Amino acid sequence: MKVIKLREGKERSLLRRHPWLYPGAISDEGIKLIERLPSGHPIAVCDAKGQFLAWACGSPRSSIRLRAWSFQEKEPPDAALIAKRVSQAFARRRAILEQSNARRMVFAEADGLPGLIVDRYGDTLVAQFLSSGTERWKPVLADALLAQTGCTRLYERSDSGVRSLEGLPAATGWLRRGAADPESTELTIQEHDWRLTLDIAQGHKTGFYLDQRDSRKKFADYTRRLQFQRVLNCYCYTGGFTVAALAGGAAHVTSIDSSGPAIERAKSNIALNGFDATRTTMMEADVNASLRQFYKDGQTFDAIVLDPPKFAPSAAHADRAARAYKDINRLAFKILEPGGVLFTYSCSGGIGAELFHKIVASAGTDAGVDGYISERMQGAPDHPMTLTFPEGEYLKGLVVMKTANLVEKSERATMSG
Repeated sequence: MKVIKLREGKERSLLRRHPWLYPGAISDEGIKLIERLPSGHPIAVCDAKGQFLAWACGSPRSSIRLRAWSFQEKEPPDAALIAKRVSQAFARRRAILEQSNARRMVFAEADGLPGLIVDRYGDTLVAQFLSSGTERWKPVLADALLAQTGCTRLYERSDSGVRSLEGLPAATGWLRRGAADPESTELTIQEHDWRLTLDIAQGHKTGFYLDQRDSRKKFADYTRRLQFQRVLNCYCYTGGFTVAALAGGAAHVTSIDSSGPAIERAKSNIALNGFDATRTTMMEADVNASLRQFYKDGQTFDAIVLDPPKFAPSAAHADRAARAYKDINRLAFKILEPGGVLFTYSCSGGIGAELFHKIVASAGTDAGVDGYISERMQGAPDHPMTLTFPEGEYLKGLVVMKTANLVEKSERATMSG
């Protein structure tokens, strides 16, 4: 058993059961031990007096030098603990089966498996092993995942930039596949009242944004209830919100994304669900420039979705990201009809919910509009946030109903920048 001690007074985070430890909390001898051991090796962590605190896996390259896997001395990281954690994670998500055959099965630290992301698409699992600990236990984790689900196909998408911070190379491809299983990475999933296709080898994350599943249903409900006629879906990716809007009865949906392949898949998803392509306009373009052009042309919409990529990967990028979020929301408010609805999101961990609220409010003020927040949105329930790990709450959103333009049209010409 390898044991390290923390510096005096640095045990508070582990006592609160927060799973991360940075180098400054670890004794010099402990840092040296982590550097000598193989990456991801289990280590018993004690306070300065030698009292047990947690079992963790070390990472000599990462700024998160230790990630806690267990706070019970009799439960070190091993095959038994992994099987238990996987079983518990799957049990929490049984209710989601009714909504979709695609869901997140393991959400890293929130499920006691730091650095492991697992999504299920029908009979196929897709996993991201993003920490040194999950890399060390990869074969054991793969066996446990397949045993719990009964699936035989497990694809690895460990190509996130997070792995490089751990000193790990990117890794993609089939980890497990039965002899009779198809090799194709193209899949079709059922989500609420519609179907969507994805490619688990090529798409973002594990192939799709499952965290917005409930938001897409909410948007379809709003569209149906408020009878939106003209909808704008920005950063549309493969058209999830577009399909939801059409399913809700929108007369016409304009969708924008800078990725040509994403636009093509969005078109195929529209056709897959039997919607008339003439009810859509698909634009391979820059969102910011397009919003400015819409405003210049006097084009308006009854509902707008802003679901941009991560602008702030960490708090250090928050200031620059805040300006970017404010700009797109300001422009969206300008082209949103009074009585219209804005669904706006941030998936940046460095932008908290309170700050995001302030950014959107400031954008409304600068755009010269008034409105109220009807709902706050977050990730779907298969992306849980625990009491001890608030960093798990990366996705936040606001549903804003615009009540009025506070600036007359004659004055708006000066605000077109």
